[in-house]
Amino acid sequence: MKGRNKIYTPLLLSIACAVGLILGARLDFDPSDELFSANPKKQKLNRLIDYIDYEYVDDVNTDSIVDITVNRILENLDPHSVYIPKDEYTRVTENMKGDFVGIGVSFYKVQDTIVVIKALEGGPSEKIGIRGGDRILYANGQKLFDRQISDDSLTTQLKGKANTKVTLKVLRKGIQDLLTFKLKRGTVPLKSVNAAYMLTKDLGYIKIDRFSETTYEEFRQSIKQLKKNGANQIALDLRNNPGGYLSEAINIADEFIKDDKLILFTKNKSGAIEETYAQRKGDFENGKVFVLINENSASASEVVAGALQDNDVGTIVGRRSYGKGLVQREMELGDGSAVRLTIARYYTPTGRSIQKPYENGNETYFNDYMRRYKNGELNSEDSIEINDSLKYETPGGKIVYGGGGIIPDIFVPKDTDSEKEKLTFLLRGGYMSRFVFDILEKNREYYNSISKNDFREELEITEEMILDFDRYIRRMNIGVKDTSEERKPLLKKYLKAEMAQQLFGTNAFERYLNEDDRLIEKVIELSEEK
Repeated sequence: MKGRNKIYTPLLLSIACAVGLILGARLDFDPSDELFSANPKKQKLNRLIDYIDYEYVDDVNTDSIVDITVNRILENLDPHSVYIPKDEYTRVTENMKGDFVGIGVSFYKVQDTIVVIKALEGGPSEKIGIRGGDRILYANGQKLFDRQISDDSLTTQLKGKANTKVTLKVLRKGIQDLLTFKLKRGTVPLKSVNAAYMLTKDLGYIKIDRFSETTYEEFRQSIKQLKKNGANQIALDLRNNPGGYLSEAINIADEFIKDDKLILFTKNKSGAIEETYAQRKGDFENGKVFVLINENSASASEVVAGALQDNDVGTIVGRRSYGKGLVQREMELGDGSAVRLTIARYYTPTGRSIQKPYENGNETYFNDYMRRYKNGELNSEDSIEINDSLKYETPGGKIVYGGGGIIPDIFVPKDTDSEKEKLTFLLRGGYMSRFVFDILEKNREYYNSISKNDFREELEITEEMILDFDRYIRRMNIGVKDTSEERKPLLKKYLKAEMAQQLFGTNAFERYLNEDDRLIEKVIELSEEK
């Protein structure tokens, strides 16, 4: 439909439901389907939109009406049926696909110049020798500096179709002349397995941050390498993992569960049940596994934890998970946008639904964390609210509960130190990233040449850096005050972890963060029990 220049709010509200019915009828259906094309209600509403578009006295952006209406309809269904606008669809798809096509760099704009933070692992730039601190000044002769263009526009220019050639002119500190790099745009992996390394001589560690199209393959390669390194036990860290593709979670659960055991089943609107069983010889069916979860572990993460718990496989460690037991399917709307529509509920092998209630509206649903915090659940296992009518028993005789999240076998309370939470927020929210980048830029040649071992053993976060960071966060005005004396060791650890990420990648980053981690310390303790 043809867009207009104005949006009239009263009109939006008055026809929102009407337009929504039109869109609801078009979700993933063939427009030639006689049932829908012949439906008089849809025909009437289509005419209404046409009348508004072409005959109404004022210009109205009917495209915007549609977007607003879709959102309002989906909000009234359930908290996880969502609309993906056209301008966000590519980014969302890339994130879940597990790769994208481009030159493979992350960058900041510094004084209107593209400065590489890091060449992404496995991408064309890393393979050809581009590194952190390089300034990309030209791409195919086109000037990329001193221009008022957005990061999105620059990203678009550096991306492109696979195998298209691009010649980059790069300024590197310490080298007078520009460097020339000729490369082909190619597939750049977006890793979902953030870390895989040995915690002890027997215990391997794998952290998954989401379930994308490539997660299972990344996981499989990681677990094979850990077994080569001597791992006969695995700590699978799913904390803060919001979920993703159900099929990837099923494949990972299958690595630990013996053949012909139920992993989960789903039930749709008509009551049809689809069961999924373990069907392959897994690499770790006979090893010990510990699954780490917390209040932000959701959806596909809960599938893995629930399947293992209900089959009496391994030990679930941490805090009660988020509680999302709804299955979505992505459906395109024909204009580059899409919806993720809930099409079924899933159940763990014992038959429990872990979906938490959402009858009181989305605001209450998404504020459930605060309710848990206030009732003491994050600090005490005894404060977890359970429903005895939703009690189930595993084949091994263990009692488990439905009604909202996976309750761990071993509870580990949340660290409620508010100052630590603030620093963690600064780190995870990316506020430390630019500060650390600026430190590296002051002596880029040294930092780019340092080995991982020398970095670990010799590099120190100085008092001067701490003072500079205090001044930095005051300028940022984000509500975090000066770093207290007792928080300095933690801040030094976080700053060094962020440095490790920019220099060596996420595996190094997670290793630093996991030092003195409560849940990991508990898992190591459990792994050493005979």
